[in-house]
Amino acid sequence: MRIGRFPRIASAVMIGAVMALSPVLASAEGGGTYYDRTFVLAADQKCGLFRGPVAGALNAATLQSRGAALRGGVAEATLNATAARARYRAARVDCANPELTTVRDRVAHAFAGWQRIPRMDFIGDRATWTADRVRREDAAWRLVQPSVVGASPVRFGLSAMPNADSALSAVVSFVGRPRPYAARIVMRDPALAPRPWLTAAGSAVLPPESARKEIWSAGTAPAAPTLLAADRRQGEIWRFPQTGSDALAALDPREPFLVQFLFRDGSVATTTFEAGDFAAARAFVGLGTV
Repeated sequence: MRIGRFPRIASAVMIGAVMALSPVLASAEGGGTYYDRTFVLAADQKCGLFRGPVAGALNAATLQSRGAALRGGVAEATLNATAARARYRAARVDCANPELTTVRDRVAHAFAGWQRIPRMDFIGDRATWTADRVRREDAAWRLVQPSVVGASPVRFGLSAMPNADSALSAVVSFVGRPRPYAARIVMRDPALAPRPWLTAAGSAVLPPESARKEIWSAGTAPAAPTLLAADRRQGEIWRFPQTGSDALAALDPREPFLVQFLFRDGSVATTTFEAGDFAAARAFVGLGTV
């Protein structure tokens, strides 16, 4: 099953469930799906409404709705204010309120099936993250976005060995020699540039080098055949620390980031990726294998 967004029925059920709390808890004016999902998440954190898989699916859905709103032109400050209103209302809900039980039952029913979905495409403006939760006996991409540098395919995302946690990785199959001696991720540094750099058309670009951060690979090894692009027989895998995954999850979904491979002759091979719904896709993968 390969889909690009959470089912409309789940959104409709959740919105209806939250509205069932009216007048105790009506959705904020203009808050929409992101408000409703944020409210239910906050209520769950306060009252323990859901079991792990449902809460995880709801978290992924909430992150995805935030990404969709940002891509649709809603300002980040507006979304932050929307989330604050939702959490404020959730903090004032009585956990014994019978209408909250209605919300719990409807939302749990709407999202329970998500723990059985094996694959999902998280579609961005220009690129797609493909998430895969199928149980495997060999190395596999749990989350991947393809790109290319010159004639060499590059795959980037979360890879995992059997019975091991996923690791942020880049796999590249360079043609000929030499091979790079280092690899790094380059992205906006929120501490130096709090907001994404947007063009007049609304798309994001990388800020000047003085406002970027670099995350260096922790090492390299020959890539497992199952991680290579379909037409390649060899390649190297470069693994990055957990801080890289957390940093990507914090980016605006419209933002690009770079993966660069450094060679001893001073040259740098650069490939571009899109942050997209990395945070939502990572949350979906975090539900575990099926």
